Amino acid sequence: MNVSKKSKYILWSTWILMFPISLWTIYSQSDFTIAGYELDLISFLLLIIFLSILPIVVNGTPILFIEGVSLVIFLYFGLFAEIIFSQLAMLALLMKIRIGWKDLYRFPINSLMFLGVSLIGGITYYLLVGTHGDLDMSSGHVLIPIIGYELSKFLGNHSILYYIKRSVYRLKGPYFSKDLIWEAYSKLFHFPIGLLLYILYIEIGLVAVLYVGIPLISLSLILRLYYSSERINGYLQKTSELGHELAGSLDVSSVIDLFNEKTGEMLSVDYSYILDRITEEKLEVIRHVKKDSIQTSTFDPIYKNHGISGNVLASGKSVIYKTRREWEHLGETYLPESVESVLCVPVIRHNRVVAVLVFASNRRRAFEKYQLTTVEILASYLGVATENARHHEEAKRKSEICALTGLYNYRYLEELLDKEFANFQSTSEIQPLSLILLDIDHFKTVNDTYGHQSGNEILIQLAMRLTNMIGEIGTVARYGGEEFVILLPDTDKLTTHKIAETIRQMIANRPFTIHDDLGGGQKIKVRITASIGFATAPEDAEGPLDILRHADRAMYTGAKQGGRNKVAMYVK
Repeated sequence: MNVSKKSKYILWSTWILMFPISLWTIYSQSDFTIAGYELDLISFLLLIIFLSILPIVVNGTPILFIEGVSLVIFLYFGLFAEIIFSQLAMLALLMKIRIGWKDLYRFPINSLMFLGVSLIGGITYYLLVGTHGDLDMSSGHVLIPIIGYELSKFLGNHSILYYIKRSVYRLKGPYFSKDLIWEAYSKLFHFPIGLLLYILYIEIGLVAVLYVGIPLISLSLILRLYYSSERINGYLQKTSELGHELAGSLDVSSVIDLFNEKTGEMLSVDYSYILDRITEEKLEVIRHVKKDSIQTSTFDPIYKNHGISGNVLASGKSVIYKTRREWEHLGETYLPESVESVLCVPVIRHNRVVAVLVFASNRRRAFEKYQLTTVEILASYLGVATENARHHEEAKRKSEICALTGLYNYRYLEELLDKEFANFQSTSEIQPLSLILLDIDHFKTVNDTYGHQSGNEILIQLAMRLTNMIGEIGTVARYGGEEFVILLPDTDKLTTHKIAETIRQMIANRPFTIHDDLGGGQKIKVRITASIGFATAPEDAEGPLDILRHADRAMYTGAKQGGRNKVAMYVK
């Protein structure tokens, strides 16, 4: 979560102005004393610190088991003691997660939030004429202020947290959310435990901390393990689902984009990179994603044994870095200055590193070991899916290419025509689409005179001439035998006629060099001609088959029957 410098300045300024004054005011109004309760307070403090460093994170919100103990501190020792203990518990939690300098603003946020919640609860308690010390818990008059205290803290905590998310972190969301439900469950759990601990403390003294504290710590550990296993199971389920999705994608680019999208969601990373191995010694960034947006930045190649990814390329082993200090000496040049945590995993196929995955976060200690294991599984899925997609693309390419001429074949032409006519239906501004069909005149005579291999040489040379002439303005395909098709998007009839006439003259005026297979193999020059017909949609055709059929008709009736070596336009 990015917090502006202005917001950080306001937070620290507010804390400096409010916290000391509030704490001194509350202390001066209280009758808090340590004398005679030193061991009791130390025991409660140790318990509350133990519980604070064992939070359960649910929906990104840490649930602490300190509230029951805080209730005991408040009821017996007063508001000042409860504030001090809550602040120390919060400080212990922040120290446990080891926030860095960039995240130090979280201290004033949490400190002010804890202070505000304590003040809201305390004021409510005093307004309901609540007192401190040894209370008679069998009296309803005692329970009413306690219930008011807990209820006001519950609503105050959620309201302050909601305000912080919207004003500081700029996060939008409803007030009544799942977080509120979890807080309610947590309060229902803590409240009776706090009352039980208070009653036992009144009745049997300090030993009550052991009787309630040990089971409470044990329960925290058990629930942490449970939620941890649930989280890991969730990751494994998502991993399996992503594996199936990757296997079902037969386009390399789609496989990579799907992988980036899903892994970014799973890991909540700020940056992700896929580096392809282009030589034995070199990696190149082929995909760079910042948050959910694909970036077009270009980076210098990464060499073996250089940087994080270069070392992973050399070792073939995954690495995880929790802070920038651990990896910055390696010099990973493409990572932004804000990055702290890095997770880097090799993609291995047939015992060879074929790519390297890099995930980066601006937060310290953003990645756990189980996430590293998850990404290693996903990397194997990515390797298999990418290889399968490349095989499929290669097979598809071969099925769409004429092996002799290298041009697209009839199958590809059909698909392309379907797409072009589909565009007619999806746009209101229709541009003309022209199709030229040419047939070499008397090609059978060429084969009979010089041999079929010589005929193939003419087809190959003609394919090269047409490709060079048409360039990027259209698509050249071999329709079959000695017939060729040229598809020209956004080209009207007049322009198409000029292009077709230029092609006719090029074929007729420039001889083809072939080897005379039937005459000893010597090189000779041969002159040929072609008959050409064309049609233009939507004027001449309403569908793919129409434009082909009408161009064919123009060629045979207008050019072939008109004496060959001619260009003919389709006429209805």
